Parts: sequence; structure tokens; C-alpha cells
Amino acid sequence: MSALPLKTLGRTNIPVTQLGYGSMGLRGPRTWGVRVVDEATAERFLNRVLDVGINFLDTSPDYGIAEERIGRFLHSRRGEYFLATKCGCVYTQHEDHLEIDHHWEKEVIERNLENSLARLKTDHIDLLQFHGGDAETLVRNGLIDQLRSFQSQGMIRFIGISSKLPNLAGLIELGVFDTFQIPYSCLDREHHELMKLAAQAGAGIIVRGGIAQGGPEAEIQREALNDRWNRAKLDEVLPEGMPRAELILRYTLSHPECHTTIVGTCNDHHLEENLNAAKAGPLAEDLYSEVTRRVMSL
Repeated sequence: MSALPLKTLGRTNIPVTQLGYGSMGLRGPRTWGVRVVDEATAERFLNRVLDVGINFLDTSPDYGIAEERIGRFLHSRRGEYFLATKCGCVYTQHEDHLEIDHHWEKEVIERNLENSLARLKTDHIDLLQFHGGDAETLVRNGLIDQLRSFQSQGMIRFIGISSKLPNLAGLIELGVFDTFQIPYSCLDREHHELMKLAAQAGAGIIVRGGIAQGGPEAEIQREALNDRWNRAKLDEVLPEGMPRAELILRYTLSHPECHTTIVGTCNDHHLEENLNAAKAGPLAEDLYSEVTRRVMSL
């Protein structure tokens, strides 16, 4: 079995698989959405993710019991993966749903880290990311200094943020983040240049939404993304035999600053397709250029 391609995650100097794993699908019942994964499936699938060579796992306190499941089923393999979670998360489990919000207060950040360490059954988080926020608020409330204090205590290794426009440019200007988690795909290119700017500043780039939910064939449909696919007439340039999701994912992997893209699934077939796409690597230059031209003309 060929190995997954690796890239260095910016100034962390950590080699990560360009295909990472996003754990939102492990959130469990009484949260949101239509898919529910039981304990046995979660255990099998998480171990499968590591067995196939993926070494970057992204999670969050917002994702129901995802952190607990990672800790429960992977703590004995802790040395095999780079673990990223988030902070600023306020969540309330109601009888039939999970209510989530984000507050930029020291007490929230500290509670998130303490709970995450316990849930994930680890003594350190490799990457703690603000789950949103703007530069002015994070600085004014002393939250970046707080994360640096966690670093000095050995509880976290690196500091990151999950963000998007309009806050992203100001956050890059701060020059303090080791990584940025940014939405990007051929159907959502608005952060293309900001990804380059963040990488030029030395940060590692983590792409979310890099498979655009799988495109028009996705189990969960996104009308806006499907509309862009159809208006760009991307079926006309789709190579014979290539699934739409593969074209989307390989386009994302073609961005030179995509160090890893976190794709979430608990479907064995989809995981296999994602692995094959990642191993196939970036799109051919002429195909990449044509897809870009069509999308940019919309």
C-alpha cells in the first residue's frame, strides 16, 4: 500500500499527511444532522484511520462526544497522531439536541482545555485552535497570552485558529498563530490568496471543506455548492471514471499551501475513495487551470 503524501505544517516543522481526519461525524446522538455512529463503529473507524496512515486528527468540544471517543479508542496509540482541538466553545446538551456557542473569555478557554485533556485522555494537545474570534477581541481579552501560558506549562504545543473572512486578514497580521484552519475548495475559492499570505508568514495551513461535502453526489446535499458545480459545467471536464468528489479533493490538494485538509467521514467506501484521491495527488495542470477558469467566470 503506497503511503499518503506528507507536508510540513508550517513553522511547527511537523510532517502531517495531506489527508487529515475531521471528527465531526463522531459527535454521536442528540446533536444535529441525520448520521449517528455507534460506539463499535466509532472504535473500528478511528483505528482504521490510523491504520491507513492518516496522522492528523481534528476535533472540538463542540462535536458532542467526538473528543471522548478519540480518547477512549485511541489513547493507547497517542504517539501515532498529531492531535488538534479547539477552544472558545460553550455547549449545552439538551434532551434532543446540542446547543453550541462561542465566548471569548479566559474562563471558557481554560475550562475547554481542562475538559479536552480529560476527554482525550492525554497530557497535552498538539494544536489548540480558537474556534473563531477576531484579532481585536482575542488580544484585548488576553486570550493569546493565555494560550502562550498553556504552552509554557507543556499543556499545548502550538497555537492556531479556525477562521474565515472578514476576520482572517487581521488575524494573519498578528503574526502569532502557528496554523490557520481555512475553508477552501474549487467551489469556494474566496480564501485562495489569504491561504498564500498566511503560509508566507510561516503558518501551517489546514483546509476545511476541502471536499465540499462530496459535491453533487454527496449524502448531505448543499444547494449552493451544487449550483456552482452546475453553473461552471464541471461535468464537462470531469475525466471519465473520476468521481466528482475526487476532482474536488484533488483540486484542493493542488493548492501549494494546503498542508493538510481535514475530511470527515465514517463511511469505509468514502474513506477509501479519499485515500485514493490523496495518493493520486494534485490534478494535471491543464485540468486544474480549466476548472479554475470556469469557476472564476461565474
